[in-house]
Formats: sequence, structure tokens, C-alpha cells
Amino acid sequence: MLMPKRVKRRKQHRGRMTGKVTKGNVIAYGEYALVAESSAWVTSNQIEAARIAMTRFVKRGGQVWIDIFPHKPITSKPAETRMGSGKGSVEYWVAVVKPGRVMFEMTGVSEADAREAMRLASYKLPVKTKFIKKENKEGVEG
Repeated sequence: MLMPKRVKRRKQHRGRMTGKVTKGNVIAYGEYALVAESSAWVTSNQIEAARIAMTRFVKRGGQVWIDIFPHKPITSKPAETRMGSGKGSVEYWVAVVKPGRVMFEMTGVSEADAREAMRLASYKLPVKTKFIKKENKEGVEG
């Protein structure tokens, strides 16, 4: 699973997920992308499940990029524990995803295959998503 190699502070506040993204909202590497339309915490397990679903469908053809990384630690206290005595231990890691964020990119396959692979991956994620293509700005003659 994805997680940071090392962190400065092990525990974080929960934070807010309001507004749209201003960074990470354009296709940087591939031709096709899966973009979030709602906000959520995407766990490292969900990212891995979506990656596996995509790569299995295209039979390890093409190339897949993961544009989100789980930097945020989520803590929880053990079951049947009394209130107090500090914050719980880190259980898993999440990526904070807001609307407009490019989550996965793909190239080297046909559009139909990329669309189907992204659809299968979107079933593994807790956010509403849409499929987009990179617009070719060069090559347009007017």
C-alpha cells in the first residue's frame, strides 16, 4: 500500500474538504484521465484496488500514472476504550481528493479500452468521477 516513507509529525487534524482544486487539475502525463467530481478521502487500499482494476483490464498494456498520494494519517482508538487518554494510533493513510482533481492517467491504449478501464477503476473509489481526454492544442490550423 502507498504511504509516506517518513513524516515529521505522525498525527494530524482532520481538516476540511471545501472548494475545488487549483493544482493537479490538468492532464500532465497521459492522454486520458479520471477526474474527481466530488470530495472524499481516498484510502491507500482504494487507490491500489483501482490501479489493479485498470492494469488488469488493459492486460498490462499501455501506461498508468497515479496522480494522488495518501499523505494524511487517519487515527482511531481501539474498540471498547474509555474516553480520554490522548489521540489514537495511526490506522491508515488517505489522499484528500476535491472536485477537479486528476486521479489517474493512462496512455498507450485505445480510447474505448481506456474508458472501460477507468470505469472499472471508478467503481473502487468513493468519489463521483468523469473520464476526460487531453485536447491537442497543436496541429489545429485555422
